[in-house]
Amino acid sequence: MWALTTLLLLVSSSGQAATLEKPILSLHPPWTTIFKGERVTLKCDGYHPLLLELRPISTLWYLGHLLLPSHKKSIEVQTPGVYRCQTRGAPVSDPIHLSVSNDWLILQVPYTPVFEGEPLVLRCRGWYDKVVYKLHYYHDGQAVRYFHSSANYTVLQARASDSGRYQCSGTMRIPVESAPMFSAKVAVTVQELFRAPVLRVMGPPEGSPLDPASTTAPRAAALAPGNKPLFFRKPPVSRSVPSVTSVPSTTSTGLQFPASGAPTAGPPACASPTPLEQSAGALKPDVDLLLREMQLLKGILSRVVLELKEPQALPELRGTPETPTSHFAVSLGTPETTPVES
Repeated sequence: MWALTTLLLLVSSSGQAATLEKPILSLHPPWTTIFKGERVTLKCDGYHPLLLELRPISTLWYLGHLLLPSHKKSIEVQTPGVYRCQTRGAPVSDPIHLSVSNDWLILQVPYTPVFEGEPLVLRCRGWYDKVVYKLHYYHDGQAVRYFHSSANYTVLQARASDSGRYQCSGTMRIPVESAPMFSAKVAVTVQELFRAPVLRVMGPPEGSPLDPASTTAPRAAALAPGNKPLFFRKPPVSRSVPSVTSVPSTTSTGLQFPASGAPTAGPPACASPTPLEQSAGALKPDVDLLLREMQLLKGILSRVVLELKEPQALPELRGTPETPTSHFAVSLGTPETTPVES
């Protein structure tokens, strides 16, 4: 019965350890820099098995990569370095960096991360707590606060702009007042609670109608083969010229393709042409025909005038005096005249 109970407890504890979070390592007092010869306490808070007699090792301590001999929940240390702890079955804790100084003046900062909105406390400390006079605190080389004697510098609500390198200076009476002394510079980082949103202009999805490189874009859809823009024209209206036989319009209806390969300036694709373009397109065939027929009439009128002025100049007309009038038919195909006797 005892063996079964022990086995159940062991299974229960190992199942608990499988889902454990890493332990929390804390420092007391909470300063990462101390004077040589001083001691601080490290405490490891995490899951510890209840069956100590069966599992005696509950906590592991590391200094760098070195395993320390202690297995207690808390230890006292005075050696500089990076400390971590681990409870059985759990991951390793976050590190704590401990510095040891031999200077007369040290600047102490908290070991825990400082987030935006939280207070940031800095402590300028003299050798073994001697009083520091004419105390200055510096941020990135600029003096930010002055005190007559020892005091902490506190930023009530830290911001990301408070990150940087801090330093302090002051004098001490040992036994008379000394010259100004400076501490070593210490880096402080104020972490953001929420990162500022980054606005990015996102283009349309590839292949969408709004994508300029897409072949399905509206502009590309309005291009004919060969990248020629399409436009629509209304069928031209035939216009007859008085005393001249009209010819049916040969202008095709529907889509019109420009003759040149270069893009032509004009209205947008699929837009109705302007009235001026409609008139020009409809009258061009009729104007050409009218010009040809006017040249033909000019030649006929020239012959008639010549006949009236100088009848002798046209011997071919003398043999037909009985013919009162000559009628001329206009041929659509040739510019020549053919006399037809009635």
